[in-house]
Amino acid sequence: MADKPSRALVLFGDGLARFIDSSHVHLHSLASAGFCGFLSLPNSPPSESKDERIVREFAVLLDAYEAYLNMSEQDTDKDGPGNLMKQSLPDRFMGMKAAVLSKNSSLKSFSAKIGLHILQLDELLRAHNADLQVNVEALELLKLLGFQEGKVVDNNQFDVVFFHVGSGEKVNSNESKVIAADVEYVDALVAGIMCQAQPGSDISSRLHLSVVMSFGNVLKDDDSKFSVSKSFDEKNSYLSTLFPSQSYTMKGESPRKDVRHHSPMLIAQWQHGVTRKDNAEKFSFEDFKEYGGILTIPADRFLHEVAFKLWKAPKYGA
Repeated sequence: MADKPSRALVLFGDGLARFIDSSHVHLHSLASAGFCGFLSLPNSPPSESKDERIVREFAVLLDAYEAYLNMSEQDTDKDGPGNLMKQSLPDRFMGMKAAVLSKNSSLKSFSAKIGLHILQLDELLRAHNADLQVNVEALELLKLLGFQEGKVVDNNQFDVVFFHVGSGEKVNSNESKVIAADVEYVDALVAGIMCQAQPGSDISSRLHLSVVMSFGNVLKDDDSKFSVSKSFDEKNSYLSTLFPSQSYTMKGESPRKDVRHHSPMLIAQWQHGVTRKDNAEKFSFEDFKEYGGILTIPADRFLHEVAFKLWKAPKYGA
């Protein structure tokens, strides 16, 4: 446990997990230095639009799915906004100051209703293809958390900043080129942040960095390619009754009603001297499944874990 509360930066690559390759060396470097694993999601509702998926999955990541459902119903419920405010992040996490950056208008609208401050991307982000510019953007993100000129200042604006990147946010572009540019951008941003948070620096012991990559829309073969469920020999399937349920399928002592056993979010976390290091060497599903230390936890427990590092919540799990 650190002797001072951390400040968290969460880079969320929405729909980018399947496009990470060997060229994204900074993501792989982060994975090799950090603690890696999976965040399981519920199944997608039928006929869900792309915009609805983006907001729903982000809501699950913030353990705010109930607020998301309330928002969907508030057009016919006059008490809807009031219900949302009762579930705000500052109320639930000891006054936690949180902000989000995104180009998705639906996600920004939802985030504002649960108490996140909405930051304008145009003020911080300018060009995605210049390494120097990405380094400037990394500095601006760190400044929001009170990290300036290699030092930690007391008057930080926010305890946690969520940066949502992906899902074809840039318009009038070929989709594959957009996705490739988004992954390259996150990779370069990780490099810029890690450059400022060298082990032994003041920043490194206080910055809790999480990089989360989701698969976005589920494709035909994803259930077999990206399964996190333990498999049993079909001929001896009765043996499955001898094994306890995996923890990500449980909530307390009760089984979760809706669990997707494949296509989880990939997560790598790093904070010098605070997070553990596992044996993962690459930011990939296969490496995390074989060598990751986090294993699989429900995505709605993610923010509780981060808030604990910020001294804004009790410890979740072991």
